[in-house]
Amino acid sequence: MAKVHVSTTVNGQPMDVLVEPNDSLLDTLRDGLGLTGTKEGCATGDCGACSVMLDGRLVCSCLVLGAEAEGKTIDTIEGVADGDGLHVVQQKFLEHAALQCGICTPGFIVAAKALLERDPNPDETTIRYWLAGNLCRCTGYDKIVRAVQDAANELASPA
Repeated sequence: MAKVHVSTTVNGQPMDVLVEPNDSLLDTLRDGLGLTGTKEGCATGDCGACSVMLDGRLVCSCLVLGAEAEGKTIDTIEGVADGDGLHVVQQKFLEHAALQCGICTPGFIVAAKALLERDPNPDETTIRYWLAGNLCRCTGYDKIVRAVQDAANELASPA
């Protein structure tokens, strides 16, 4: 099969990549574009480790074909930080020790940031519901939920 040319925008930068027709968006990001922050956990869409934003929608990149990114905007974990400064969600994950092995962390951070952009003041139930598609086998969820709550509080505080 012939490779497919894909023009897309990743983390605000226009990018072109050649993909095999059956390559997932996860493979395209990692192997085609060298963006290895997005992790493969299960390759079946069950764990959320590969979560990215695709045209403003949270998706498991293992379930989307790379060719489907044509003309679309993708935001990955590499685009969360602002230059050398961590995004508040990233900082709160560190402060609350809401990570261990790190496989699930990029997906959780991308999902948490998406939640806070839609609902800047989520309650605990909303946070747990929103993050239900992301699985962690090491840390447990309380530290992750507390990190997201703390990030929401900091974002709501006047600077």
